[in-house]
Amino acid sequence: MAIWTELRASRATGAGLAAVGVFWGGFAAFLPDYKVAAGATDSQLGAVLILSAAGGMAAMAVSPRLSAALAHRTLPLAAMLVAGVAFLPLWIGSLWSLALVLLVMGAAMSTLDIAANVRISLLEDRLALHLMNLNHALFSFAFALAAFGTGLARKAGWSPSLVAPLLALVLLALAVLMIERADAPPEASPPEARRSPWGAILPAAAILFAAFVSENATETWSALHIERTLGGAKGEGSFGPAMLGMMMGVGRLSGQFLAARLGEARLVAGSAVLGSLGALIVALAPSQPMALLGVALIGLGVAVVVPSANSLLGRAVVPAQCGYAISRAWMIGFTGFFIGPVGMGLIAQTVGLRWSFVAVACAMALILPGLRRLVRRR
Repeated sequence: MAIWTELRASRATGAGLAAVGVFWGGFAAFLPDYKVAAGATDSQLGAVLILSAAGGMAAMAVSPRLSAALAHRTLPLAAMLVAGVAFLPLWIGSLWSLALVLLVMGAAMSTLDIAANVRISLLEDRLALHLMNLNHALFSFAFALAAFGTGLARKAGWSPSLVAPLLALVLLALAVLMIERADAPPEASPPEARRSPWGAILPAAAILFAAFVSENATETWSALHIERTLGGAKGEGSFGPAMLGMMMGVGRLSGQFLAARLGEARLVAGSAVLGSLGALIVALAPSQPMALLGVALIGLGVAVVVPSANSLLGRAVVPAQCGYAISRAWMIGFTGFFIGPVGMGLIAQTVGLRWSFVAVACAMALILPGLRRLVRRR
């Protein structure tokens, strides 16, 4: 079956994205505790979450050169770095320590994330397989399982110091799966690869921006919305990020098959509309079940946007431009991780989290203009 061929081709890259999901899922579930430990208000938390994106963007700037230098060793070495970073949240005791932890976390996560995405795009071209949605589904399922399991542990009274070693062990096990044989020597870059393909990078970056705003805002603030706005008990807030991750995994697995039937452009367009609807449901939800339904729709809506945008961008440039194009599109799009937390925090502080999710609905709608331009570029 084709799915088994795709899974075998995705062993290393799938483990890489799963490791990113495990880390963020565990972190998101404990975010209410980290907020208390840092003594941060909503707006302060939103402001320091910027540093996660800042660290990520710094890593993206050097990612093409780093990957070229480390070659097939990039993924396992980056995963080992992430395993070490899993212990950093234990040091959070003030707003400044939270800021430093987020900066380092962002750099480590993005190093692994970008390396895996570039590798997937090159494998798609080399093997003539569609792998993006499948690999990103593994990220989403790993995120959901980590968030759900960590939430149950938190509800049972486990502290972050008990959970961190378990997360690190899982990350090290995934690093072993990322070990690959040395690649064949790269071919000489064609002359056109030396030109920056900004005509394709910019619309892809706009799509990524809107998707990252929506995904990160929901991932980060849904737990607080459920526990504070809707009166959920301690630990129940983790069901928000867990639902998001699980439904993104379902959406990406479905996208693996639907993209071939509908075309990726139509799939992304429909997903943007679905995500906007989900965010409006979260904003208006009178109860936790209704809010979780909205989060589920956001997850389904945002699921295919990032991987499909990566595939569309990869096909809009020559293979030798792929690493540069994806890293630069992600650098620009990743500013959504700046805007998302800050915007959500400011809106929550001023008029409440319900209006924050109205802003998420607007962000999802902004995917459509960028998509139209990228399709024309292809």
